[in-house]
Amino acid sequence: MAGELNLSNLQPAQARKDRKRVGRGLGSGKGRYSGRGIKGQKSRSGSHMMRAGYEGGQMPLYMRTAKLRGNTSADAMPVGPFRTVTQPVNLRDLEARFEAGEEVTPETLKAKGLIRSVRKDVKLLGVGDLTKKLSITVHGASATAREKVEGAGGTLTLLREPKVRKPKNMKRRPEGRQKVSDTEVSDTSDD
Repeated sequence: MAGELNLSNLQPAQARKDRKRVGRGLGSGKGRYSGRGIKGQKSRSGSHMMRAGYEGGQMPLYMRTAKLRGNTSADAMPVGPFRTVTQPVNLRDLEARFEAGEEVTPETLKAKGLIRSVRKDVKLLGVGDLTKKLSITVHGASATAREKVEGAGGTLTLLREPKVRKPKNMKRRPEGRQKVSDTEVSDTSDD
């Protein structure tokens, strides 16, 4: 703005736009039906409150389509809502990006561009060979990765303890039943 600022040349920094006034005569261009067309659900008031996927009472698409078989329970992996997400890192990548004696943590992996986020868990996988002695700290590791790291003289520390899996009920399996019956027979013979 050139010149002095006074009441005659005051204006907002961003120009204001008048609201659309509908139903104010045919000459306005938005008269009669006010831009809503003739009849139907969308012409009524409150008609734009329909939830996503609503098809006016018709059987909606997500209910019409076939569902995949399998586990859909809350804790079913990797289907349920409590599924775990890990970022894989292979030993060959550590071999290429780290020097011997370096410390490998989720932060250093992010700095070297091997993972995208520090918030997600990191799992070390055993693809490739490792010849350098590294001290690695990650959330999880495969058995082969652990063997190769310790074989190269390095150390592997887990940030999250592995889950202890419950032993399966052997009585239900045919081979388990036989072993249980053998032990029961030996117990009774001792008496």
